[in-house]
Amino acid sequence: MYNYDQFSANDYDLVNFRGPMPGSPAPDVTVAGLDGTPSRLLDFEGDFLVLEMGSLTCPLFQGRRKTMSSLHTDYPNVDFAVLYVREAHPGAAISSHQSNEDKKGCATLLHSDGERRNILVDDLEGTAHRAFGGYPNSVFIINRNGCVVYASDWNNPEATGRALSLLLEGKPANLKAWFKPVAPSVSLRILRAGGKGSLADFLRGLPRLIWNNLVLRNIRLLRGKSVSTPPDAVC
Repeated sequence: MYNYDQFSANDYDLVNFRGPMPGSPAPDVTVAGLDGTPSRLLDFEGDFLVLEMGSLTCPLFQGRRKTMSSLHTDYPNVDFAVLYVREAHPGAAISSHQSNEDKKGCATLLHSDGERRNILVDDLEGTAHRAFGGYPNSVFIINRNGCVVYASDWNNPEATGRALSLLLEGKPANLKAWFKPVAPSVSLRILRAGGKGSLADFLRGLPRLIWNNLVLRNIRLLRGKSVSTPPDAVC
C-alpha cells in the first residue's frame, strides 16, 4: 500500500533506487497545483527545473528547505518545484492521506508555512512519486529537452547548488552528493508535529536508516563513478 499509516524502513528499498538517472528522460507526469489545476511536469519555462520530493513529516525535506529556498532566490531563471508526496512519517496529527483533498490540504499547509517554490501535488496513488523512484527526499534537475541532467536519491542541497551552478556554466554536473542527516533538533520538531506515533515509528527504523543511508549508501557512492551528462543532453 502506497500511503502507509505507520512508517517502517521496510516500506523502502534502501539499496536500489529506481528513479530516473542522469542521461535518461524525465517522466512527464500529470500533477496538480494547489488550486487543483492539472498540468504536465515538463511544461516549465526556466532554463532548468529543480524538482524535490517532500512532505510535512519528512525531517530531511524540512531541514533542507532554507538552503533550497536560497537557491530559488539566487537562480531566478531556473524553475524550482516541490512534488508533494505521501507523508514520510505519519502520526496522529498529520496522518496518511485518505483522499486527494487530504493531500492537497497538507500541501497547502506547506505553502502557508512559507514554502515559495512551486508546490505540485501528486495523486493519491503516488503515480508521479513512483515514477521518480518513490524516495521521500530525492532531487532531480531536468533540462528543457526533458532530460535528467542531475539526480540524487537523497537531496544534499549544497551538492544540488553546485550541480546547478555547473550546469548553468555549460558543464556536466559530475559530482557526488553525500547523504547528510539533518540536526536532531529538526527531526524532533518535525516528528513531534506529526503527532503520536510519528517519532516512535521513526526511532524504530533509525538503526536501519543509518546503516543503509549514512554508511552503505555513502560507501557505494565513494566507490562508484560520477556520471557526466551535458546540460543540453537530449534523451
